[in-house]
Amino acid sequence: MEPLDAVQSTALPMRAENVDTDQIIPARFLSAITQEGMGDGLFAAMRYRPDGSPNPDFVLNDPRYEGAAILVAGANFGSGSSREHAVWALAQYGFKVVIAPSFADIFYNNSLKNGLLPVVLPQEVVESLWSVVEEDATTSILVDLRAQTVSLPDGQTHSFPIDPFRRQCLLQGLDDMGYLLAQDKAISEFEKSRLAAV
Repeated sequence: MEPLDAVQSTALPMRAENVDTDQIIPARFLSAITQEGMGDGLFAAMRYRPDGSPNPDFVLNDPRYEGAAILVAGANFGSGSSREHAVWALAQYGFKVVIAPSFADIFYNNSLKNGLLPVVLPQEVVESLWSVVEEDATTSILVDLRAQTVSLPDGQTHSFPIDPFRRQCLLQGLDDMGYLLAQDKAISEFEKSRLAAV
């Protein structure tokens, strides 16, 4: 997992609530056991026509938002089944941050454990962000994990909450296993002292 500190990027606006994990990554892509190529299936049912050609009406195919590392979505993003593949697909496509008024709990926690930063901001702020990036797709947004802020070029700054432990893991690029392995020395010393006391 790569460390995540600050992300400065354009953003892609997705004006939809209750986007579930089956929409994010359809079930037919779940046979994969690695993250490789998972971005190809991101929003596949909406992103492609039945003949496999890109759907020009879907925002992911809008060339104005190509390369955006920030997704601005509606409330209850990531609802539905608890498939980790949904987070993999977003990350493999190139998103590093998802901003929304709320997230499904399992998706939120899967994101934190897989290096994708879920940022919760009030509904009115999200709507403002949608308007800003729809008006000017070149608008660069700064998401600062250390400061826990989202900043716009006009000086607007909005704070967001995050669990301190998960924040530290993201900053260091550690998933759950990586965190445990980083404690190897302390664990070994504890084991030695415990055995010595027996």
